[in-house]
Amino acid sequence: MATISQLLSDNIRDVPDFPKPGILFKDISHVLSDPALLRHSINELTATSGGTKIDKVVGIDARGFIFAAPVALNLDAGFVPVRKKGKLPWETHEMAYSLEYGENVVEIHKDAILPGESVLLIDDLLATGGTAAAAIKLIEQLEANLVAASFLIELSDLNGRDLLGDVPINVVISY
Repeated sequence: MATISQLLSDNIRDVPDFPKPGILFKDISHVLSDPALLRHSINELTATSGGTKIDKVVGIDARGFIFAAPVALNLDAGFVPVRKKGKLPWETHEMAYSLEYGENVVEIHKDAILPGESVLLIDDLLATGGTAAAAIKLIEQLEANLVAASFLIELSDLNGRDLLGDVPINVVISY
């Protein structure tokens, strides 16, 4: 019998040369469209809290939102979005970063997390680590206690975790 991680992995499709030549995109559409697979992925990510009381679950724009909001509900925590620059309507902190195919800036509301609150960071994918590292820096600016960073998928050959410092990293599926 297949493990949950194997079942999820079997339903993730490789799309070569997307969004540009040389990138192998991990398409999670099948996981998202199947209620059992979606539930399994959310439950696996929820379990990465390790039983620690979490005050806020931070999701990274955009696919991280899909997982972070239900994880927050499962943990009886609030959800906080880290969004691309210009998408949040209030005062923000911002952080620039590089990713596999360009550069970007992400933001978080200045009042989204209180100092000392326990935070779980969630995203769908850890690749080169630029986006997650930027989100971690934003969380640190708000003086929160980052419990862990959890990802549905890690592309381990890209060494993204090297940019994330001492933060505990949890991964459901590693390629």
